[in-house]
Amino acid sequence: MSGTVPLAAPRPAVVLGRALRLRCPRCGRTRLFAGWFRMRDTCAACGLRYEREQGYFVGAIYVNYLLTAALGLGGVLLLDGILGLSLAQQLALAIPCMLLAPLLFFRHARSLWLAIGYLVETLDDRAARQASRRPRRATRR
Repeated sequence: MSGTVPLAAPRPAVVLGRALRLRCPRCGRTRLFAGWFRMRDTCAACGLRYEREQGYFVGAIYVNYLLTAALGLGGVLLLDGILGLSLAQQLALAIPCMLLAPLLFFRHARSLWLAIGYLVETLDDRAARQASRRPRRATRR
């Protein structure tokens, strides 16, 4: 498909739900990934281009880091509070999890970043359309 198909802007909860299911943020019909780490270029159903420019998904690194840090900190606090493990035991359990977490969160971090970008872009488009509809005031000199 050469161009994109305009669709009605869905609610943020719908777009984020599609992101968690690793689906296109616009239509939700196709999968984002062709393999574990290989992302498709565009949506086969609506034509949405996923990577807008080189380095578009650098922000997904921050999403991945946030998810990994939350898992690590939450896990250590949970192990300390519930099981009362020593710090060495906590680290022995947490470090392998923290090393695997970025690999497990990779796809969802990219998907969430794409959904956030889609929502922001949709809001910008709506604001621009509304601004163009407003009558302009004549300025006096």
